[in-house]
Amino acid sequence: MSDRHVVMRASEAVFAAPADARGSTGLTRWTIAAEGSPGALHTEFSVCALEPGGSVATAVQSYEECFYVLEGSPVLQTADGATRLVPGDYGLLPVGVAHAWRNDGPPARFAQMRATQPRAAYGHDVFDVAELPRSEAVPVDVRDPRTRSFGHIEPINMEVDKQRQELLALSASMRTALLVYSGITVKMMVDSDLGADLTTMFMVQYEPAGVAGPHDHPFEETYLFLEGEAEAVFDGRTYLLRAGDAAFAGVGCVHGFRNVGAGPVRWLETQAPQPPGRHSYRFVRDWDYLNSLKGS
Repeated sequence: MSDRHVVMRASEAVFAAPADARGSTGLTRWTIAAEGSPGALHTEFSVCALEPGGSVATAVQSYEECFYVLEGSPVLQTADGATRLVPGDYGLLPVGVAHAWRNDGPPARFAQMRATQPRAAYGHDVFDVAELPRSEAVPVDVRDPRTRSFGHIEPINMEVDKQRQELLALSASMRTALLVYSGITVKMMVDSDLGADLTTMFMVQYEPAGVAGPHDHPFEETYLFLEGEAEAVFDGRTYLLRAGDAAFAGVGCVHGFRNVGAGPVRWLETQAPQPPGRHSYRFVRDWDYLNSLKGS
């Protein structure tokens, strides 16, 4: 650990009742980055567990929240209705939107990204409101053009050669687009197109030859590893990260990744604040090259 990064192992994960657990039952959280974490000024990132019969009471928040379901079938209730989520579903809760969680199925787990960072001195920026009436839960329908806050992603959606129309969950649009470079594939999930203003959430996959050289950003990033093995370097320290491990890099933390496994490595990534329109990446090798041109 340095002043600007955190690495946490799945084998050492501790799920505890969160400090903002008022009005909840059966909820525990493994916190990766939050207020007080090295370098974390914008980000709160956790993996949440909601036990069968568990619930989180209706509230509004003065921050943005996005989530990605890892297992189970939790229900998210808003004024628009109840949505039954399944693994691969993701979504956005904008600032000030009343919502409640419940779990009437098996144990559920979901990644949770919240920014601007909740503050303990302000009650974690959560505000109780009147309970929303429960309604019948329906699944996410990503092809319905009225679906504005949810999406779904599968590992096949990260495969460049499988982006045919019959394999896509969405109609052919930029929501299905992949960014491909240097053996790396990126699929945006929660971003400004989905209505987010403060955060992004996306999926990253590295092929066996995939590598991203040392670089840093003017924003914070969090990584939850889902598949494969990656060699990660944060501010000169090298780590081997596997499925279930997590990491955080603050502003100015120089980091890079390399796939060191036999198959793809895949992880969920978040950013806060949202990247600027230009100069999101500062690659070390580009500026080192400038040094080589001295006098020319």
